[in-house]
Amino acid sequence: MNRAPYTDIATLKSRLQAVLGERARQFIEHRGQLTLVVNAADYLGVARELHDHADLAFEVLIDLCGVDYSTWKDMPWDGPRYAVVTHLLSIKHNCRLRLRVAPTDDDWPVVDSLTAVWSAANWFEREAFDLYGLIFEGHNDLRRILTDYGFIGHPMRKDFPLTGHVEMIYDEENRRVKYQSVTIDPREITPRVVREDRYGGLH
Repeated sequence: MNRAPYTDIATLKSRLQAVLGERARQFIEHRGQLTLVVNAADYLGVARELHDHADLAFEVLIDLCGVDYSTWKDMPWDGPRYAVVTHLLSIKHNCRLRLRVAPTDDDWPVVDSLTAVWSAANWFEREAFDLYGLIFEGHNDLRRILTDYGFIGHPMRKDFPLTGHVEMIYDEENRRVKYQSVTIDPREITPRVVREDRYGGLH
């Protein structure tokens, strides 16, 4: 049965509830957008329903990224440390959806790969793996995509040192590039200058 396209959140939410049932763990409405929160065990199955079900038909994966909640708005975070957030678009129904899932183990954050549902997830998942250390089970080529070969750590984790662990230099004697421990000295950042009132004669 063909249904007219919809744009309002209430209609989208009701259809998600009808299709997903208890797998839709939580809905969050914020600034005119809807976020669907699911458990890690349901993540891949929900993604398939979002893509394949005629009442949803989210054909396009726009973006996928990692999040580190170890601190949140300068406050301690009580919950899973990491999350994977996916932004989806249904051209058929003229609507967007944000899908969020949290790995169950902060020390080994693993969720299913969505590459079998949306091929566009491939590089996005590699980026989230590289920058956050998130593991995507079922990804057929999960390797770093932004950092250099031999890079240690994950730069977007909030506990990653600002100067990293190693640096790359050119060794004049051996005429080759090599890695060594970081030798960058800490430096003071120039403070932002706040001008006085009526600075420069402006009134």
